[in-house]
Amino acid sequence: MNANAVAKTLAACQPWTREEIAARAAGDIPEGWYVNVGIGIPVLLPNYIPPEREVIIQSENGILGMGPTPADDKINRWLINASKKYVTLVPGGSYVHHADSFAMIRGGHLDLCVLGAFQVAANGDFANWSMSDTDMPSVGGAMDLAAGAKAVWVLMEHTTKSGESRLMRRCTYPLTALGAVKRVYTNLAVLDVIGDGFAVRDMAPGLTFEALQDVTDAPLRLAN
Repeated sequence: MNANAVAKTLAACQPWTREEIAARAAGDIPEGWYVNVGIGIPVLLPNYIPPEREVIIQSENGILGMGPTPADDKINRWLINASKKYVTLVPGGSYVHHADSFAMIRGGHLDLCVLGAFQVAANGDFANWSMSDTDMPSVGGAMDLAAGAKAVWVLMEHTTKSGESRLMRRCTYPLTALGAVKRVYTNLAVLDVIGDGFAVRDMAPGLTFEALQDVTDAPLRLAN
């Protein structure tokens, strides 16, 4: 795989935008679930929760009942999420101590955690942290979330800028957690982790299964 091959694949279809990835994932969250969202594409997810569906968003810095991004003229500069982005509080929402927030996470009270990642392996291992001196994410609470949440979904680009697959037979980066990821949403597909590969649930408009496999390191199969 290389950047030219990936560019050719992207040009032949209509890849989903970051907002469309978040909206696709938000639409799949069941009624009544308690959900934590991580940095990257996942922070967009609260903007797309269907208004008729009650989904309670938790932020590890101490918010339970986090709402969507506020309009520019409605910003509360004291109200941010764990990604330091301005957010809102839904009716009935609350603030909790940071320690209490992690008690929710570590106590198994979250139905779902939605994270960004650098790589996801066919067995559900994933890597999403770095020791870089830049603004890349460090370890943070991802390890706690991966261990404590009942399910983990990952939202990310399908390939790197240099054309390397992020869906791997085996991760080559330091791991965040073992066997934690259940589903992946990328700009090209929605895929379930099935242990020895990924099951493709949906693909971007115009994309063929063969073209998707060409830009994916791990083996793929169509979901039943």
